[in-house]
Amino acid sequence: MSRDEWLIEEQTPGYRTQWRVRRVLHEEQTPFQHLQLVEMEDFGRALVLDSAVQTTVGDEYIYHEMIAHVPLFTHPNPERVLIIGGGDGGTAREVCRHSSVQKVDMVEIDRAVVEACRRYLPETACGLDHPKVNLVIGDGLAWVAERRGEYDVILVDSSDPVGPAVGLFNRAFYENVYRALKPDGLFVAQVLSPFFHKKLIHDVYQVVASIFPITMPYLTVVPTYPSGLHCFMLGSKRHSPLRQGVRVPSWPTRWYTPAVHRAAFQLPPVVAELLQPTAAPEHAEGPCHAAPTV
Repeated sequence: MSRDEWLIEEQTPGYRTQWRVRRVLHEEQTPFQHLQLVEMEDFGRALVLDSAVQTTVGDEYIYHEMIAHVPLFTHPNPERVLIIGGGDGGTAREVCRHSSVQKVDMVEIDRAVVEACRRYLPETACGLDHPKVNLVIGDGLAWVAERRGEYDVILVDSSDPVGPAVGLFNRAFYENVYRALKPDGLFVAQVLSPFFHKKLIHDVYQVVASIFPITMPYLTVVPTYPSGLHCFMLGSKRHSPLRQGVRVPSWPTRWYTPAVHRAAFQLPPVVAELLQPTAAPEHAEGPCHAAPTV
């Protein structure tokens, strides 16, 4: 890919997203996936895995603030946090802003992602070197399976459910997440677009709701993600994200606020319908984002 070529994501046979690329900064085939760092015309430097945009300097703060602060402000005193994935470091950066957090275990399977982001995405990768962070290059599935009652909050900051991330979207994994959490723990996972991944959101909700007493999806807007509308799934043993007395940030944020926190759980009817047990959402996933059976 050279200057002024286009990076194209095929979502469905009838829908694609594309960005003009000024230059390719880095490209390699890792043991797990095809890795690129590119500079986009409008969104700046971007991490691309298997031809799917993961994060850009132009809008990364939205995703990272929402995946981190919604669960961490839901829990009254989060001290131990696990991040699965998140090799760009942005989620770790936001987690470490919380003074109550004492230790963050971060398990990323692909060392090449970490090294490339340290070089080309210092805005997010700064989170990788925070003194609270214990960075482990390894399999998040195995890590979670071996833990019992260790974490207040678990954040599943994975890529799309293909390649190395497939195992992060099934019942066995969510059951292990439940066991790895403390008695009042909670977790959040990103579950893609309610327009293009309806079946995935439906299936994940049904499974998580059968394991966690409180299961609530929430939404945000990320311009460079398919459709712009992005969904997270929250599963909690005890604490509701809409409870009274949720703490507020003591530092400046760019997207997250207490009002945004509450509003994120107000689902439009078309999204709420995906949560019904009898719903049969259209399988709209494109070939690069095919969802596995949950």
